[in-house]
Amino acid sequence: MLPRWPFDRPEPAHLTDWIGERGLRLRLEYGQAYPMVAPRVFPLDPLPEPFEWTQHRWHVNGDSSLCLLRDDVWTGRESVGDLLLKAAGWRIEYALMKHQTIEEMTGSGIVTDSRLDHFLAQPPTPADTTGHGEPDTAGQDGPAC
Repeated sequence: MLPRWPFDRPEPAHLTDWIGERGLRLRLEYGQAYPMVAPRVFPLDPLPEPFEWTQHRWHVNGDSSLCLLRDDVWTGRESVGDLLLKAAGWRIEYALMKHQTIEEMTGSGIVTDSRLDHFLAQPPTPADTTGHGEPDTAGQDGPAC
């Protein structure tokens, strides 16, 4: 279980209204090629819906692992801790997506980027929190993870 806000800035006032008391529950898988190949991070709670697995805007790969290196490159010298920080940020952006507050996740994540923090300073508006209704296939031909 990751902390809900492990970043170097104050936790927004209404973060728990968006994601609850706990951070991301996940499974971390190291393959035989580690450290040359990044470990895979699989979210367990929340668990993305299958239609979200192949849409780049959700940052979830087809096997349900998280796409955390979209704008970065893994060389084998990076820290798994940094990857887990990105996973904690994915949890928050996932909540913003499910509440239809943002239409796609950021390219570099929210670990050091505070542009989305203002949303978390207010409680979410009562809305459809199941996501975007019917599977939306728009944008599937965007940048791959």
